[in-house]
Amino acid sequence: MASFSKDNLAQVVSGFKARLKHAFALAPDREAPSLDDLALLDRVADAVVKRGMAAPATVFLESIGPMNFLGSQALHFLTPILDLACTNSEIEQVAHLLERRDTVPRLIALIEAKSAPTGSSAR
Repeated sequence: MASFSKDNLAQVVSGFKARLKHAFALAPDREAPSLDDLALLDRVADAVVKRGMAAPATVFLESIGPMNFLGSQALHFLTPILDLACTNSEIEQVAHLLERRDTVPRLIALIEAKSAPTGSSAR
């Protein structure tokens, strides 16, 4: 049975603190979204604006913004069911897009830009 001295215990605690310090850190997004990803976001924004749902969609996206990664994992889980409505590649593309932190703010900006009235003067 190992005996713990003050020095040994301090070393164990400092090692634990060092490992726990970055336990929930996220790696920064290093790659820019591809043209296919941007085209998908543009199609989604067009569909939302065409249906007159810009304001509710913006509020919804703002409220779930911090949970986009959980949404991507739910899409991976529900792929067999969603495969009936969409193609598998589209589901995977949306899931990978939601894993990125900058996707939801980018989609919100696209929706707001497309729903803004044209010809309005800035004051």
